[in-house]
Amino acid sequence: MTIKTALFCAAIGVGASLTPGISSARTYIDIDVAPPAPRVEVVPHDRRGYVWAPGYWNWSGHRHVWVKGHYLRERRGHHWVNDNWEQRDGRWHYERGHWN
Repeated sequence: MTIKTALFCAAIGVGASLTPGISSARTYIDIDVAPPAPRVEVVPHDRRGYVWAPGYWNWSGHRHVWVKGHYLRERRGHHWVNDNWEQRDGRWHYERGHWN
């Protein structure tokens, strides 16, 4: 085995060990700043095998940023739950979109 191959294998191993931490990222936010009103989007025609995820206001850590709607590849036996903001006890709670 060459040194390049050994280094490549080591890099792959490190990357694979970090993947579980990425997938368990926080899926909600609680802040004091209300999101702006949703933007009006033109929903494109249905695409077979895909579901439309509408646009939403994301929190960047300092301000709200609009994320455009987009298609997601359909997951049979699951349904898409849209990203959502709701007021709870005087704060704004955001839950990231996910498959159920």
